[in-house]
Amino acid sequence: MAELLEGWNAHDIARVEALHALEYVGTDVGMAVPCRGPEGVVQHMAGYLRAFPDLRLVAEETIVQDGRAVLVWTARGTHLGEIMRIPPTEREIVVRGVSLFTVKDMKIARGLHVWDVAGLLRNIGLLPEL
Repeated sequence: MAELLEGWNAHDIARVEALHALEYVGTDVGMAVPCRGPEGVVQHMAGYLRAFPDLRLVAEETIVQDGRAVLVWTARGTHLGEIMRIPPTEREIVVRGVSLFTVKDMKIARGLHVWDVAGLLRNIGLLPEL
């Protein structure tokens, strides 16, 4: 999981793409449809980097066992591009999430990304503070 985070933080789309299997299927609570294959990973990552060009991820906790991995993370960035049809607000965001991965033959085959979408919306001013 360290290499995955390093690729994201370097904004190295090709490096992250190479970590995913051809049959990869990823579900992200912030996206309407699942991400499929390495080409889907490229589109997915490029979209987040357009929205948050200074995006940085920090691993809070990582568990790896028997072809499965769990990554608890915090993302930080500045909302400078459209995301979820929301125009840029230039606000700083801090969002926490959890990603669950299935690894086969040293490649990520499945991913489930559950993160605080409401927190993102609060950070960019679309939801009130609770």
